Amino acid sequence: MDRTAGQKNAVVSLYPQISPYDQRMLEVGGGHSIYVEQCGNPKGLPVIVLHGGPGGGCSPMMRRFFDPEAYRIILFDQRGCGRSRPVASVENNSTWHLIDDIETIRKTLNINRWVLFGGSWGATLALIYAISHPDRAAYLVLRGVFLMTRAELDWFYGGGAGAFWPDLWRKFTEVIPEDERHDLIAAYHRRLFSGDRETEIRFAQIWAGWENALACVASMGHAHASPPEYARTFARLENHYFHNSGFLDCDEWILKKLSAILHVRASIVQGRLDMICPPASAWRLAENWPRADLHMLSHSGHALSEPAISEELLRITKALRALGPTLDI
Repeated sequence: MDRTAGQKNAVVSLYPQISPYDQRMLEVGGGHSIYVEQCGNPKGLPVIVLHGGPGGGCSPMMRRFFDPEAYRIILFDQRGCGRSRPVASVENNSTWHLIDDIETIRKTLNINRWVLFGGSWGATLALIYAISHPDRAAYLVLRGVFLMTRAELDWFYGGGAGAFWPDLWRKFTEVIPEDERHDLIAAYHRRLFSGDRETEIRFAQIWAGWENALACVASMGHAHASPPEYARTFARLENHYFHNSGFLDCDEWILKKLSAILHVRASIVQGRLDMICPPASAWRLAENWPRADLHMLSHSGHALSEPAISEELLRITKALRALGPTLDI
């Protein structure tokens, strides 16, 4: 989840916009090439930014959370989205392919350990990567926690959020025949992968609109229409991952495997009014992770661009500059 919706509301105290000093397409196998960029200080504290979705792509705004003199900032577009190719492809595209891609990036850039910075699905990916490669995770900065559980999917696609927004929920569900509404992820999957581009785009825009409308507190309930091809890419990839339960072999996989990273420090930033990824997940994660600090923000929703969320993430990345020597990177 997460498309960094409402970026126009981002606080102005972020670092100035910068351009990458390195941009490349990295061949990762299975017919995929992923876009990778580096910004800031080549000798700085390495941080990899993991975007949301799946399928959201990275954006220039994401570079601005880090002091460019102190950080080596690495962004990439995950398989099938953004500038990666082929666009909207779900073949050879799973969580475990993405974990391998992150490792390929690390090895290609000759990085030993790094900070993981991710929100929503990006937080999911950061956690799964850290659990899979605990010796490579120096610190985790997580926002809008999504643990890829059945309960979270049921909340957003089974009527939980719809109980707060019945008008928007009707728009999301009424396009699906009544006898298919018991499993909306599967129902949308059939249409997003129908083979008819017009049908795929129509349902993709409705899928994306439901999420977009609930991303920011300031604009909650008012979705702007996503461009057709962007919506198709985003919806197909997100639905593909959710239809396959994130490609994890059991429910609550992250919490069950958390012992692998209990020694790693983390900061968790969570909007208390997050309608997409409710605070219960961040709370449960922090309760089971003694070295994780939870920052619950009272009047914030889900998006990276929520002002209080942006400010808190900025405060954390500033503080991490001083921790650099202690992170053994």
